[in-house]
Amino acid sequence: MTPEFSRPERLDTIGDVERTVEIAANEAERTALARRFALIAIDRLTATFAIRREGTGVRATGHVSAAVTQACSVTGDPIASTVDEPVTLRFAEPTPVEEEVDLTDEALDTIEIEGGAIDLGEAAAETMALALDPFPRSLAAEQALKAAGVKSEEEAGRFGALAGLRDRLKN
Repeated sequence: MTPEFSRPERLDTIGDVERTVEIAANEAERTALARRFALIAIDRLTATFAIRREGTGVRATGHVSAAVTQACSVTGDPIASTVDEPVTLRFAEPTPVEEEVDLTDEALDTIEIEGGAIDLGEAAAETMALALDPFPRSLAAEQALKAAGVKSEEEAGRFGALAGLRDRLKN
């Protein structure tokens, strides 16, 4: 399946000398990505990558930038958010899965090469999604939670009961 924002770079065009690639999602791609990542809208998604061969894989370093509208996790109100994320990725050929796999810090940002190309668009889209607040809250969220009877961390935490007792003793 082709991702909504696909910008493949064929392996045979990537050499040992670093090359800069700039990409930007068009309106249709941004709309499709907003649907995929459950966002109200994506107004801008751009990325700049410096790519080069590194051993048997490809190293991509750069920057992902985005302007999105998320829904408040409490009220559903629209919240404008921005992403300004540095990125370093390693694209590598798939390796056979062993029974026990030890992951190093380097392995965590490794993406498998598929079909003789790397997809910088999908890498940018995933970077943007991972950089967003998973539970954004609008200014009205605290009031809505309080009205629904949800206690704050201070009220419900370890010392919440003591604080409640203290407040009752003051009265």
